[in-house]
Amino acid sequence: MNTVVENHFIDAASNRHLDWLESEAIHIMREVAAECSNPALLFSGGKDSIVLLRLAEKAFRPGKFPFPLVHIDTGHNFPEVIAFRDKRVAELEERLIVGSVEESIRRGTVRLRNPATDSRNAAQAVTLLETIAAHKFDACIGGARRDEEKARAKERIFSFRDEFGQWNPKAQRPELWDLYNTRVHAGENMRVFPISNWTELDVWQYIAREKLELPQIYFAHERQVIPRNGLLVPLTDLTPPRAGETVETQIVRFRTVGDISCTCPVSSDAATVEAIIAETAITQITERGATRMDDQTSEASMEKRKKEGYF
Repeated sequence: MNTVVENHFIDAASNRHLDWLESEAIHIMREVAAECSNPALLFSGGKDSIVLLRLAEKAFRPGKFPFPLVHIDTGHNFPEVIAFRDKRVAELEERLIVGSVEESIRRGTVRLRNPATDSRNAAQAVTLLETIAAHKFDACIGGARRDEEKARAKERIFSFRDEFGQWNPKAQRPELWDLYNTRVHAGENMRVFPISNWTELDVWQYIAREKLELPQIYFAHERQVIPRNGLLVPLTDLTPPRAGETVETQIVRFRTVGDISCTCPVSSDAATVEAIIAETAITQITERGATRMDDQTSEASMEKRKKEGYF
C-alpha cells in the first residue's frame, strides 16, 4: 500500500524557499543533460529519489528524460519500497537499469562472510562502479543532501570521481557563482546532487506541496522491533534478535529506507505528512544518525565508504 499526500498548507515564506530550491535543482539537472554525454539518475524508491523524479519531470517533460533511471539493488531491500519503485517507473514509462549486488556476489567481485545475512550496504559501491563501467555513464544524479551526514556535507554539487570511482574530498573543484566544471576524462565520473542544499524538512514540505505518493513504510505503522544500542532494529529474517534481546511491538515509521540489515525505524505516531513535518521541525538527531546502524561504527565510516565509491 502506498500513500498519496493530500493538500497541505505551506506558508508563503516556505513556498518561496521551496521555489528557490526547486529552481536551483532544475537548473542543475538541465546542466547535467547539456554538459554530460551519458548521465543516469539514481532511483531507489526512497523519498529523496522520489523528489528527484518530480524535479526531472519539471525539467524535461513533456519529453522523455535524457537519462535512464538506475537502482543498485542489494537484494535485501524492503519489499514495499521495491514494489513502489517498479510502479513509479511504469507510470513514468522511463527505462530502469538495475545493478544487482547479488550478481556481484556470484561473480566474486563482492565477497561477504555470510552472503545470506551480512549487510550489503557497503557492497553497493562495488556494484555501482560495475554498473557505471558497463553502461559507460559519465555522471550519476543522486539524492544525497548535505544535512544528512558530515561526509556528505563536504560534497560539491558536482562531485568528481577518479578513474577508480573514488572520491577525494581535498581534490574537489570550486563552484563559485553556480558555475560547474563537468569535464571528465574517459573512465572518470561525476556524482551530481541537485538537492544537496535541501534539508529533511525541505524534502517533506516539497512532498506535501507536490502531493507526491510515497511507500507506506514512511508513515506510522505497527512493527516488531528489537531495541539495540539506542536504535530500533526491525525484526526480519535478516535481523533476528540476539541472545538476551527482547522483541517489542511499537508504532514506528522510517525516516530513510535502504538495506534492511542496517536501516532502522524510529518511534513515531506521525501518520500524515503534516505530522511528519511537525515532527521533523523539532528533531535534534540527524536522519542517518537516528536510523542507520552502519553509520554508528565511527564518525568516519561514511567518508571511508564514499572514498571507495559509495553514493
